[in-house]
This record gives sequence, structure tokens and C-alpha cells, in this order.
Amino acid sequence: MAKLKILLADDHAVLRAGLKLLLNNETDFVVAGEAASGQEALQLLETISADILLLDLSMPEMSGLECLRQIKKRGYRIKTLVLTMYQDEQYIKEAMQLGACGYLEKNSLDTELFQALRAVAQGKRYLRQQDAQRLLDNLFKSTDEIAAKPPVFLSKREKEVLELLVRGYSISDISEMLYLSVKTVSTYKTRLMIKLNCTQKSELVEYAIKHNFLIK
Repeated sequence: MAKLKILLADDHAVLRAGLKLLLNNETDFVVAGEAASGQEALQLLETISADILLLDLSMPEMSGLECLRQIKKRGYRIKTLVLTMYQDEQYIKEAMQLGACGYLEKNSLDTELFQALRAVAQGKRYLRQQDAQRLLDNLFKSTDEIAAKPPVFLSKREKEVLELLVRGYSISDISEMLYLSVKTVSTYKTRLMIKLNCTQKSELVEYAIKHNFLIK
């Protein structure tokens, strides 16, 4: 069976040497190249064939996160496993959102590294059990907090403007219907967008339906 070709990207030469020794001692891995920065990794991807990029986040010239952005932007077809010292949840989320297939801390070398590489090679995503649990716990915590949060208080006039906006009336139409100036209606609309944390009309419609502001 063909060996999985690994590209190492880490600015610490000693660590790269250790990783190369570990990986080349396995029957199904071979180190195909080494890079000391994100920029070098991108250059190597133009010239060598590799199955998995083992990527550090903290590197000179170009960080691992920026390297992930560029890989995604350029459409390189390579799977990436982040190997870093950073344990912060935000780094994990951002790396995965940018296309990383897995995230592993540098204190999880040897057996778990091999397990993660094999999982990524099979098209799976890999997180340590404690990291996956932490992300899930915080996801459900955020969902519960949103569900428990009471609706924003709106004045009678704000509710009237909201209902007419989501029913498709223009600002000039609403000004005539409510006997308000166009400027006043515009101010109400802006206030509603800010209060309800909306950036587009569809979000106003969703809020109005959810909180029964549309009179049948």
C-alpha cells in the first residue's frame, strides 16, 4: 500500500527532525517535505505531491492560520492537520472554519498523532476528545442562553413600524400611514435594526414572526 506523504510546516528545526524520525519509522507514513514558515509551505505545495500538511500555527513570515486561508483561496487539494501549542478554543474553531481537518496539541505526539493522521487521511475530522467535548458544551450553552433570553422591548410605535416594514411597505408609505415624517420613520427603522441586531430585512421578518408581531 502506498505510504501517506506528509509535508511538515514548523519553524522549529529540532521538532521537525523529531517528527520526521517518528513518521518515517511508521510503515504507512513518509515525510515528503519540510517548511519553516507558512510561505515556504505554500511554495512547496506548488512543487511536491503531499497528502497531508502537518501545520504549526505560530510561524514567521506567514502564520498557520493565514496559510490555511491561502490554501482555501488557491484551491489546493491537500488535507491539513494543525499541530500547535495553542489550546484556546477560538484557535480550534477558526482553524476548522478555515478548512483544517483536525487540530492537535504538541503534547499529544506519538500514538495520538498517528491516529489523527490516519483519520484525516480517511476523510474524517479529528479533535482530541476533551476538545470536542468542550466545543459541544459551549455550543449547547450558547444555544440555551439564546433560548432563555427574553425578546427585546419595543415601544408601541416601534412595533407598528416593524409590522409595516415586514409587510413590505416603503418608508414613504409608512410615513403617510402613521402621519410621521420620512426622517422619523427612517430613524425608527435604524433603531429597530440596532435593537434587534439585524443587518437585513429578512432578519426583521424572522424576528416579527417569532415574537408574533404580525397581526393576522
